Amino acid sequence: MLIQTRPDPSPAAHERVYRGLRTRIMHGEIAPGESLTLRGIGREFGVSMTPARESIRRLVAEGALTLSASGRVSTPEITNDRIEELAALRSLLEVELASRALPRAHIALIDRLQSINGGITEMVERHDAVGYIRSNLEFHRALYLRAQAPAMLAMAETVWLQLGPTMRKLYGRLRRSEPPHYHRLIIAALKAGDEPGLRLAVRMDVTQGLRLLTT
Repeated sequence: MLIQTRPDPSPAAHERVYRGLRTRIMHGEIAPGESLTLRGIGREFGVSMTPARESIRRLVAEGALTLSASGRVSTPEITNDRIEELAALRSLLEVELASRALPRAHIALIDRLQSINGGITEMVERHDAVGYIRSNLEFHRALYLRAQAPAMLAMAETVWLQLGPTMRKLYGRLRRSEPPHYHRLIIAALKAGDEPGLRLAVRMDVTQGLRLLTT
């Protein structure tokens, strides 16, 4: 007699917790240096300790969380060295992605970027920091997908993940009243087919704000 066993739900549970935490961190919903506990994660997502623990392990490996010698799990603290390193990575990766995307930047993409930028304006007006960060990353992702460089984009997204709490801190420092100035320059350079202008606008956009946190 064949006995059918029920599938282990933990892989699905682990992936759900991992994706949920990853999104929260990337969008700045968790502050720099904030502690997380297995019990708290389990309560939030309605899972046991095992998927919570596995999700934390993956996020620590990606640099989104830190694990101290005492076992404390938290988002990384803001330091000048960390900001400088991640800003440099964003500049290297995203300028190259934008440059590769330019030959495929047709009118549909430009319209999409303009629409996203309009949404960013709404988030600024509502003082919605998480919505602002989410829409800002959507703007960049929409452009970089046209680069057709998935490995490079995956690296850029890992940097975004590590920067999420820092971006939330930056948003509070800037007290924005309008969408990023450099987004308009990015769109203008795409329309003109201006590669040097596009590279400069992307570099300034991804590094300018971060530099303010080191002053």
